[in-house]
Amino acid sequence: MQVPAQVPVNAPLITPAAKRYVAEAMESGWISSAGPAVEAFERRFAQWLGVKHAVTTSSGTTALHLALAALSIGPGDEVIVPDFTMIAPVCAVLYTGATPVLVDCEPDTFTIDVARVAEAITPRTRAILPVHVYGHSADMAPLLELARRHGLAVIEDAAEAHGATCRDRLCGSIGDVGAFSFYGNKIVTTGEGGMVVTDDDALAERARRLKDMAHVPGERFAHAELGYSYRMGNLQAACGLGQLEHVAEFVAAKRAMAARYGERLRGIPGLSLPVTRPWAGNVYWMYAVVLEDGFALTRDRFRAELQRRGVETRPFFRSAAQQPMVRERAGAQGPFPVSERISARGLYLPSGLALTAAQIDHVCAAIGDALR
Repeated sequence: MQVPAQVPVNAPLITPAAKRYVAEAMESGWISSAGPAVEAFERRFAQWLGVKHAVTTSSGTTALHLALAALSIGPGDEVIVPDFTMIAPVCAVLYTGATPVLVDCEPDTFTIDVARVAEAITPRTRAILPVHVYGHSADMAPLLELARRHGLAVIEDAAEAHGATCRDRLCGSIGDVGAFSFYGNKIVTTGEGGMVVTDDDALAERARRLKDMAHVPGERFAHAELGYSYRMGNLQAACGLGQLEHVAEFVAAKRAMAARYGERLRGIPGLSLPVTRPWAGNVYWMYAVVLEDGFALTRDRFRAELQRRGVETRPFFRSAAQQPMVRERAGAQGPFPVSERISARGLYLPSGLALTAAQIDHVCAAIGDALR
C-alpha cells in the first residue's frame, strides 16, 4: 500500500506574535535570563492564572524540583505521587533525597486515586503531588481536605493542563504551589521551559533565589545554601508571551479536536474514549484512548497498522513502580493494577495544535481501515 503523508502525534502551532517577540528579543541583544521578556512572561502568566507569583524555570521538571526544594523537602521525607505519570514528578522527588510513595490511579480519568492517597499517608509524609493527566484535572477538593487534616503541602503538576479547570478554578492555581511545563508539545510552549506558581510570598521569594544559584542578596558571588541554575532565557520567555496571548484559542481548538474524534470513534467495540467528570474542564492535551478486552487488535499491532497508514501514535506512560531506577531508589511498591493495565493498553492519537480537521478525519478513517 502507498503510505500517505505522516500525521504527527504532536506538531506545535507557533503564533506570529511569538515569532515577532523572539525576533525583537534577538535584535535587542537580550538573550539570557536577564532580559525583559522573562519578567513580562512571569507577570502575564500569573495574571492569566490568577495567582500572585509566577517564577520561570528551565523546564517542567526543574519547576517541580524547585517547588519541592522551596518547601525544604528532603531526605527522610515522603511525597505521595501517582504511579501513572510521566516520570518527571517521581524524579523531582528523588532529586531532593525524599522518597516518592506511589499510589494507583482512577481507571477513567487516569488521575491519582484519592482514596489510595489517604491510605498512603504516614508520619513522614510532607506533601501530596497530584498530576493533571492528559488535560484532565485530578480531584483537588478531597486532596486539599486531606492535606489540611494532616498538615501537608499540595504541589500540582499542571504540565499537561494549561487552561484545564477543577470546579471552575484553573489547574495549577489550586494547591499551595503549582508547576507547569512549556515543552514543545504543551498547549503554551516556549520550546523548553517551565514555571512555578504560588500565592505564598515567602515560597516565591525562596524559589527565585534557589533557581539562580542562591546568591546572597547584595553579595553577587556569595552563596549561603545550595542553589540551582534553573533560569529561563529571554528568547524562550518572548516565545511564551506570544503563545500565551492565544491560550484561550488553543484550549478551544483542543476541545474541538476532541469533539471531532469523539463523533467519529464512538461506538467502536473495545475502544475506550476520554471522559470528563462533571466538575472538570478537560483540555484534552492528548486524545488518549484505552484498548479494552473487546478491541480487535493488540495495542502494538494497532499502532503498527496506523503507522503503515501514516498515523503516528504514542503509548501511555509506563507504571513508575515498574521502572528499575525507581525500585532501586524508592523500593518495591505496588502492585498498582489500574496503572499497570492502562500503561499496557493505552495510547494517544495525533493531538497537536497544528492538527487539521482533515487530518483528524484521516486518522479516524485509518482506524476503521485497520480494524477491517
